[in-house]
Amino acid sequence: MTQPDNNGQFGDYGGQYLPPELKQVMDDIAAAYEEICNDPAFQQELADLQRHYVGRPSPLYFCRRLTEQLGGAEIYLKREDLNHTGAHKINHCLGEALLAKKMGKTKILAETGAGQHGVALSAACALVGIDCEIHMGAIDIAKQAPNVTRMKVMGARLVSVERGTKTLKDAVDSAFEEYLRDPQNFFYAIGSVVGPHPFPQMVRDFQQVVGEEAREQFLAQYECLPDTLIACVGGGSNAMGLFTAFLDDTSVEIVGVEPSGRGLDTPDHAASLTKGQPGVLHGMRCYLLQDDEGEPLPVYSIASGLDYPGVGPQHSHLKDIGRVQYETASDDDCLNAFVTLSRCEGIIPALESAHALAYAMRIAPQRPGKKLLINLSGRGDKDIDFVAERLQL
Repeated sequence: MTQPDNNGQFGDYGGQYLPPELKQVMDDIAAAYEEICNDPAFQQELADLQRHYVGRPSPLYFCRRLTEQLGGAEIYLKREDLNHTGAHKINHCLGEALLAKKMGKTKILAETGAGQHGVALSAACALVGIDCEIHMGAIDIAKQAPNVTRMKVMGARLVSVERGTKTLKDAVDSAFEEYLRDPQNFFYAIGSVVGPHPFPQMVRDFQQVVGEEAREQFLAQYECLPDTLIACVGGGSNAMGLFTAFLDDTSVEIVGVEPSGRGLDTPDHAASLTKGQPGVLHGMRCYLLQDDEGEPLPVYSIASGLDYPGVGPQHSHLKDIGRVQYETASDDDCLNAFVTLSRCEGIIPALESAHALAYAMRIAPQRPGKKLLINLSGRGDKDIDFVAERLQL
């Protein structure tokens, strides 16, 4: 449930679906990752950066006014929005940048949707002193202008992807093609728990500090565990970061929330686990929204970071074995949660995180006395202009 097998499989999912010339490259990355896992000096350097650069541990916050307004369950937030660069993404970006530097790579490549991965990786590359190139869909560049500026200020080269849907899936394709030009010297810093082995495991491991902190904080502050964990799921890194520390706690319900967009009965959603079928995407086997030929379908979400036709292989496995329940929230649900948290608690969430909050708000009135812990995976600075225009604020 928590570790892949020797082939990088979580049950029926994961693995390495790669051209032969990349197999050895991925195996080299896996070997280098195993080495740093057993290197106390590397782990100490990462822990020091998490504390003094990122600002960890991130707080656990009780939403008193929102709880009172909903009139049921108690609402708690894991405040990943307070990390340096504004989201959970910095957790794995630091790890990947340090690993790439240790391996002697000359450039780090990545895709980004909402821009938070791009911003975090730009910061990490500036910190360790390595070139950074970010591929981003043209539609997302227009939606996430503040993050685009931040990446450029920190020295990253930004590539606008004009093909296909001009969103996250196409940005992944574009970045991967550039990576294939020189995989020996370039490092592709995948931005979620997706892609070929070892990336789903590696990104998850760098992110699991979120759940480890939350579990310790909840026990220290309330002398119990939360009744329910809730996190949004696109590729699924913030969710796996929170969920991993609690997977063996059978008393804790775990819920991932996908974007139903304009409706599950329309093509305009990105609910891979809810509506997809197993298939192969970006070097892994996972649940996938696909056509009759197995090609990824165009997908949509109001939240650019959730606009992806697949999902991490461990999420796919956790769905099949029933340990995690996967639900959905629509654009309207998301916008309502975005405004409600902003006006109830003075906390502006990322549109991605607002999907998880929307589900919590939906179930809270029916669960008096229960404790719901939501991973507030990012802050909404990047989304405020888009939301203000959309809602005519």
